Amino acid sequence: MIEADIAVVGAGPAGAALALTLAPRHSVLLIDRDATPRQRIGESLIPAARRLLHDMRILDAFEAGGFPGYFGNLSWWGGGDAHITDFLKDPDGPGWHLDRAGFETMLRAAACSRGARLVAPGRLASIERLGGGWRLTLKTGEGGPGEQVRSRLVVDASGRSAIVAKRLGVARRHGDRLTACWMRGTDAEESGVTAGFSMVESTAGGWWYSAPLPGRARVLSFHTDSDLMPPDCRAPGFLQNAAMTLPGVGPALAATDFRSDGPATLTAANSTVLETVAGDGWLAIGDAALSFDPLASRGLFNALYTAWSAAAACHDHLCGDADTFADYRQDLDRIEQFYRRHLAVAYGAENRWPDAPFWSRRRTPQVFAMESRPAEAISPIPAKVGMSGVSANR
Repeated sequence: MIEADIAVVGAGPAGAALALTLAPRHSVLLIDRDATPRQRIGESLIPAARRLLHDMRILDAFEAGGFPGYFGNLSWWGGGDAHITDFLKDPDGPGWHLDRAGFETMLRAAACSRGARLVAPGRLASIERLGGGWRLTLKTGEGGPGEQVRSRLVVDASGRSAIVAKRLGVARRHGDRLTACWMRGTDAEESGVTAGFSMVESTAGGWWYSAPLPGRARVLSFHTDSDLMPPDCRAPGFLQNAAMTLPGVGPALAATDFRSDGPATLTAANSTVLETVAGDGWLAIGDAALSFDPLASRGLFNALYTAWSAAAACHDHLCGDADTFADYRQDLDRIEQFYRRHLAVAYGAENRWPDAPFWSRRRTPQVFAMESRPAEAISPIPAKVGMSGVSANR
């Protein structure tokens, strides 16, 4: 039997960040289904994250990782001309383009170095209330009775799947049906004037995104609603060939001699939020609580911020403050309201194709008001695109 003050289900950026923040003061168990982090779609971390990394006391270790700078955004949105947004005047300096697996490995190591215990691989088999705490059963290998865990609090950091919340019967609200078809590739040549910049381009059928990653790697993705996605989008060469015809992104990819490294993948990218992000003895963070449309470029920052906010709530709760989870719920409600307004403005800035299905759907307020839907209506695969925001003044 493992005893812990806090059991964190999910050791991605949100779960690991919460664990490393709380481990010096409380016993923390960090659980993840993967023994080592998997490589995911490319991530961008905005400049404001520097403050969170500093407050978590991991900024020096993070900067030692050598992640390349994220200097701004190059977009073709609302018109044919390129629009550049750079971070030269940002008080926090540039952001970063990340190797996601390397970033998660660093966060896990920091959590363990501060006293957190990591069980990976470990899958949540069951969870039940036990007195004033919880009893969890983990599957850590083939067969066997499973590992038993007792904890005072449980944190759901399991991404869009929200495993804990689902087992507790908490419904999830969904916005549109945005889906990403994405792949990774390699730039054979230096990216020149686009080095360190994320790129986004709107088309009649949706929008495209590309960003450099460490080691001349690059991510390329196309976003549209699931019912509008070309059925052969994952066919060899389809995504790259289609991107090369774009007037903005196409020449930039040609200049770097971009080549695909493998097949494309489909993943959910729509907005979702739990009906409630905290309850009696539990709360959710990161994508488990609120997942963003990648156009907002706030997914990874949200993971770190909600981890930081939830860590304070968990500490206060363990110290006897019964109202601290209510404060956390209000904090995330403010984030959701701001996010929905920001997203409506970003999509509203593109009005060249008002009758195209993708854009006509986003001209109605209802598409940004998330509603409850059966879980099977939305692909449960997490989307991590790291997209840069699009300003309205185009």
